[in-house]
Amino acid sequence: MANIYFSTTIETVRDRIEMANFHIAMYPWYAAGHIIPYIHLANELATRGHRISFLLPKNTQTQFQHLIDLHHQNLITFHPITVPHVDGLPPGTELVSDIPLPLNHELAIAMDLTRDQVKRVLISAKPDLVFHDFAYWVPEIANELRIKSVCYHIFSATAMAYGFVPAKYVPRDRPITEEEVRVPPDGYPSSVVVPRGHEARSLFSLTRPFGEGKILFYERLTASMRNCDALAIRTCRELEGKYCDYIESQYGKPVLLTGSALPESENTVLEDRWAKWLSGFEPGSVVFCSFGSQYILEKEQFQELVLGIEQSGQPFFIALKPPVGCQTVEEGLPERFEDRVKGTGVVYGGWVQQPQMLSHPSVGCFVNHCGSGSVWESLMSDNQIVFLPRFGDQTLYSKLFAQELKVAVSVEKDENGWFPKDRLSKAIKSVMDKDSKVGIMVKNNHANLKKVLGQPGFMSGYIDRFVHNLQVLVNPII
Repeated sequence: MANIYFSTTIETVRDRIEMANFHIAMYPWYAAGHIIPYIHLANELATRGHRISFLLPKNTQTQFQHLIDLHHQNLITFHPITVPHVDGLPPGTELVSDIPLPLNHELAIAMDLTRDQVKRVLISAKPDLVFHDFAYWVPEIANELRIKSVCYHIFSATAMAYGFVPAKYVPRDRPITEEEVRVPPDGYPSSVVVPRGHEARSLFSLTRPFGEGKILFYERLTASMRNCDALAIRTCRELEGKYCDYIESQYGKPVLLTGSALPESENTVLEDRWAKWLSGFEPGSVVFCSFGSQYILEKEQFQELVLGIEQSGQPFFIALKPPVGCQTVEEGLPERFEDRVKGTGVVYGGWVQQPQMLSHPSVGCFVNHCGSGSVWESLMSDNQIVFLPRFGDQTLYSKLFAQELKVAVSVEKDENGWFPKDRLSKAIKSVMDKDSKVGIMVKNNHANLKKVLGQPGFMSGYIDRFVHNLQVLVNPII
């Protein structure tokens, strides 16, 4: 089956794309890390003439409106969804960034309570396809309305192949154990990209309730994939081909790939104050650290992280949210830290332009949490890459790049699930030391991979093939 979906030439695909445009509805999970990649894909599809109805919590549109490509904004329409209040959630909660991680279960319940709203939108909009991820009940509605459903995941195929396939044993009546997590599903295609030791704890979420009726997280995601018409993943065969083939064999349905679906490089310049600060350092010398909008550290781990980066001896720029219990990042810093790093280090609690930071000549290393967006931006940059994964999918994803593809290094957690400052410092030094064998190896491997991923037409070819596969799904006679 896999060969069928990747055999059409780009020239033939473009000819067929011109034959018919279609209308797609999108309803991603309530997290910026899911919504933004969906918008990026929507822009790519609109560029090719397809119409998008984007279902979004009603008060969040202003946060994401600026991401819509202005050249095709007439083809992308936001449909506001009222997120109902659920006991335990702060009033007005609409995104995971509004709440601590343990309340995601309640937010999933709120999403499940929007089912009737979503159905009304689909009846009114009459799309040809509907994309979804965590709303596992969408395929049932879509089937009733004769709409094709596509389960589009933005996180790694490695994580899906390891934890979210029918062959993975997951108990339904009790929490999964470390030993059970560490047993890969039958046929899983790697002995390297697997959790070891206490890393298994990062996948305990498989058996945690996540939604109405106390459905388990594993049940939620596998139901979404089992009942849809096609699976789609934000990845490339050059990175995760064997994992995509395994997922396809497990579910017996096509797995369509979008590539990175990142927007083309913007002409936006870096904010002047940061550009001037960075320009005071040697090319490739600054360590840039950012963990995204949903990653909030405990105060002790926050301090361990900034101390580890300080100990690397490199100038640094850290962009993180204030740690738990602190209103500002300054409150969370170790004693006398600011005095010691004055002039050579910045810890900033606000938003920064990550792509522009990574492209600044003075930046030479990117320390991040191995979230999907940061991974792609890492790969398309010229910087050395250091991963500090937190969640289970990030742990497996980091192993893919650090141990299988060998384009990055990953910091190993201690038994408490923390990243000790000495290990972080050592990892940064291993890639920033010009004489380091590890640093030379990952730099060369990264450069070779970037050459493949960045060649002209490579990523747009993935979108073209993806569109063709959607055409076949909607109208098999094409």
